[in-house]
Amino acid sequence: MDYFGPHIFGYTIALLHSLGTIAAIHAVLNVRTAQGSIAWALSLVFMPYLTLIPYLIFGSSTFDGYIKARRQANEEMRKAVSELNWRPWVEEALTARASNAYSSLRAMPKLGRMPCLANNEVHLLIDGQATFDSIFEAISHAKVAVLVQFFIIHDDRLGQRLHNLLLKKAAEGVAVYLLYDRIGSHALPRSYVQPLRDAGVEVKAFATRSGWLNRFQVNFRNHRKIVVVDGVLGFVGGHNVGDEYMGEKPPLAPWRDTHVRVRGPVVACMQESFAEDWFWAARSLPPLILPDEYPDDGVLCQFLASGPADSFETCALFFVEAIHAATERVWITTPYFIPDEAVFAALRLAVMRGVDVRLLLPSRPDHRIVYAASSLYAFEAVRAGVRVFRYEPGFVHQKVVLIDSEISAIGSANMDNRSFRLNFEVMLLTVDSVFAAEVEQMLNDDFAQSHEIAKDEGRETRRVQQFGMRVARLISPIL
Repeated sequence: MDYFGPHIFGYTIALLHSLGTIAAIHAVLNVRTAQGSIAWALSLVFMPYLTLIPYLIFGSSTFDGYIKARRQANEEMRKAVSELNWRPWVEEALTARASNAYSSLRAMPKLGRMPCLANNEVHLLIDGQATFDSIFEAISHAKVAVLVQFFIIHDDRLGQRLHNLLLKKAAEGVAVYLLYDRIGSHALPRSYVQPLRDAGVEVKAFATRSGWLNRFQVNFRNHRKIVVVDGVLGFVGGHNVGDEYMGEKPPLAPWRDTHVRVRGPVVACMQESFAEDWFWAARSLPPLILPDEYPDDGVLCQFLASGPADSFETCALFFVEAIHAATERVWITTPYFIPDEAVFAALRLAVMRGVDVRLLLPSRPDHRIVYAASSLYAFEAVRAGVRVFRYEPGFVHQKVVLIDSEISAIGSANMDNRSFRLNFEVMLLTVDSVFAAEVEQMLNDDFAQSHEIAKDEGRETRRVQQFGMRVARLISPIL
């Protein structure tokens, strides 16, 4: 037999289609959403030579194993924390006062694992310079402990500034903990990490468990960005550590992003979220610190941590609840607009209620397939009555929600399936008219530098582009 004859191609194609069919059945049984199951199954049956390896990487069954392991780790961590008698929000003085605006978010107390707390001071940090100046200044004054968590850390100028500052604080005797995501920070070299460890900095990568197959699982990502200094000051938002976040890397520059600095009881919630992630990576607890005093007055805040190990889809339900709560306006800015049916239906219903619904999206792609799928959803949103704006000066990466005149949320969650169901995310919900007015002014400045999509723009795109957008949308549940 000629093993290299033409018939070998037929055998190979038949084998690939057989494996694709088996994988498609596996996807139907294991993928978390119906849309994702359909997307994977169809592509595996009809194009197995293109999708078998991506399915191993993105859709492998080990994801359920990671969820179970993470839930077990969370239980172990909470037991360890309870033995410390560390839950500052059980004190009556810190519980949230009555708020008509917050009561409109009727599901939020049960949706979030942590309560809404009073007496917080919040400060808006617009773009990279303000964000990292504030973060680095806070770290430079640290006396006891610094907790740092980012999805991406680059070994560039901004990354080296963080590196040098953490080395300095460790030399001063400050306990320093650094957590980064192994997928997001895949390019971070050992030469960046090892000197930190040698200097006494506790450094861990958030990753799946060890094993040969696990290296192919890239869906279990920690997308959170949290910094806590001495248990007093906390930072959360959309920035990662890299020169592009300072607006120094064309063609996406200038980079548009937003962070929040917060002082008050909600910082304890930020510490507990960090502790959960650290416990997964290290099976130990970082220092949990309570300040001697809190502000006498301030903003209502709820820290919402979400992830695939939750008993329900916390992140997606947050967006649905926030949109349904709006009576006057709901303004949302996100770099990736690939909503599921529930979120898109909530946006449509808000328009029908007479709510001013606006979306702020990028005008430049950083991921072309995602951008194509997002564009089609954007055109559909415009036809449904949503006002959609594309930010023109550079790439918009901020994740901001503004509801009516008092409620806002800023954090790491995008409006896509990955944030809804796959990533670990955080959002800081605030209930305060003064802070909401600052967010409104920030977004109005962004809208003023944006192009509003007209209803006929979708029809004016070329047929090839329309076809590409529809193909991208077809696979959007697995993006």
